[in-house]
Amino acid sequence: MTTALASGTRPAQRKKPVFRTPRPEDGTAVWELVRDTPGLDTNSRYFYILWFRDFADCSLLATVDDEIVGFLLGYRRPEEPDTYFVWQTAVSPRHGIPFLGVKLFEAAADRQRERGARYVEATVSAENKAILMVLRQYARKRSAEVTDRVLFPSAWLGEGHHDEVLHRIGPLDRAPAQQPAAPPPPASQSTTQQPSAPQSTAQQPSAPQSTAQQPSAPQSPVRESAQQKENAA
Repeated sequence: MTTALASGTRPAQRKKPVFRTPRPEDGTAVWELVRDTPGLDTNSRYFYILWFRDFADCSLLATVDDEIVGFLLGYRRPEEPDTYFVWQTAVSPRHGIPFLGVKLFEAAADRQRERGARYVEATVSAENKAILMVLRQYARKRSAEVTDRVLFPSAWLGEGHHDEVLHRIGPLDRAPAQQPAAPPPPASQSTTQQPSAPQSTAQQPSAPQSTAQQPSAPQSPVRESAQQKENAA
């Protein structure tokens, strides 16, 4: 949560987590985090130290200022190398980073996806709504399906233990979900027409027609006199 400081100062900058591969020497700090987190099965220190020796590449730590504030343990199944099983994860309740558990899970799963994993598995009880939401959200982002079935019945696990329900996400080789792209706009057609050659409304003057009649050839007076004599006869 951003804290308002005294007037004239800026709000404290929220710290960003750094995700890194665990080392055996991180085992004790993770064991202490598990011990202080209600609802988690606490294993021995030796368990976490050994895990970070043999399965470090499949696990991930979240740190702030070099302090471990979250962890995730996982491994690739020997019989199904393309399946990444998330065994245990937790974050410190005092980390102050929104959605740290979601970011940690997605970072670990995506790293295995880049290394060839096509499925992510985890056993989650029906009461653990937060983890179920994380799984469904990740599946939706990766356009993958989520299936579930009882992996180990409670009768195998002792009194008071719930069924271990296996949730399987995949396949992860599909492209991430994207909004459908808008169709490209039609090629713009300019409504401006190129001006055509101007047509002059003035008519070219035609050759002038003279209204004066050409004078007819004069009749010879000699012919006229002869004609008059002929008429008189």
